[in-house]
Amino acid sequence: MNLNINRLTEGDKRRKIYIVLTQTKTYPARAIRLYTNEPYAHASIAFDENLDEMYSFARRGLYNPFNAGFIREYIDRGVFGRFRSTTCSIFQLRITEDQYKRLREEIEIFNKNKDSYSYNYLGLIGAAFNIPVRSKNRYFCSQFVAYILEKSGIHIFDKNYALIKPRDIRINPHLEIIYQGKLSEYRIYRKNFQTALEI
Repeated sequence: MNLNINRLTEGDKRRKIYIVLTQTKTYPARAIRLYTNEPYAHASIAFDENLDEMYSFARRGLYNPFNAGFIREYIDRGVFGRFRSTTCSIFQLRITEDQYKRLREEIEIFNKNKDSYSYNYLGLIGAAFNIPVRSKNRYFCSQFVAYILEKSGIHIFDKNYALIKPRDIRINPHLEIIYQGKLSEYRIYRKNFQTALEI
């Protein structure tokens, strides 16, 4: 697989997207962290640096982890709003204009059919044993991120998207980390960073 997605000719317009890894204090997230010994259990994809438009596969409400599927996430609402101590790493990825448009189209398909999607619990277990479990309408969070990138022509992983875990994102050489810390403090950090640049 060709992993060099940034081989652009002069004049090509580049876009930025963002991949967010998080660790909340929910019981499923704690269990995943305990099993994997990784700092993060959840992955999301966002279209803007402020994380105003961010998507993943996760619980739809605050308390029932089994009512889960494709959702739009907000860093100050829902599970993230409830667990203000959520830690995160935020990564930036530069892509072409064509890849960006394709990514938008793929996300729109999920948006239009969001009620038909559910969480791939079996796939999550399979990935733990290096067994890819794919289903047309079922994904777990990092599997979804890898799938949506691959469908958009963005090939940054060297293995089956059904096996991608948060660790594969965390150590990916194509991703540039732009923030690490509490998710609830990210926008304050970004505002202060922008102010410092303007001085």
